[in-house]
Amino acid sequence: MKKRNFKYKNEEEIKAYIADNKLDAQKTDTGLYYLINNEGKGAQPNINSYIKIAYIGYFINGDIFDQNDKLEINLTEVITGWIEGLQLFKEGGDGVLFVPSHLAYGNKDNGSIPAGSVLIFDIHLIAVN
Repeated sequence: MKKRNFKYKNEEEIKAYIADNKLDAQKTDTGLYYLINNEGKGAQPNINSYIKIAYIGYFINGDIFDQNDKLEINLTEVITGWIEGLQLFKEGGDGVLFVPSHLAYGNKDNGSIPAGSVLIFDIHLIAVN
């Protein structure tokens, strides 16, 4: 039941954030919201892709919890929200992912990320290998 409450709460938080910031985000069937500023023109990653990405991760309140300007990683090694969301971009693309907790760390704390947190990522997909 706790997880369901987070899911509903996360949905409301994301919708409010998008409305307050007058953003035109889309929603996938899983509950991931995304905003593509620039789709990119290169290769599009798949689940097995090795990617290079720059990102800033922050909470709904704007507090940054993580950032990296050149993370190189296999798409299978990231949170579910990234696996799904990054496949919407092509190499060189950028935008924002609004990741509800059920597509991130769920109802468990993960380091500085409290259980049930919505995670927002400004992303730039630099390269796909």
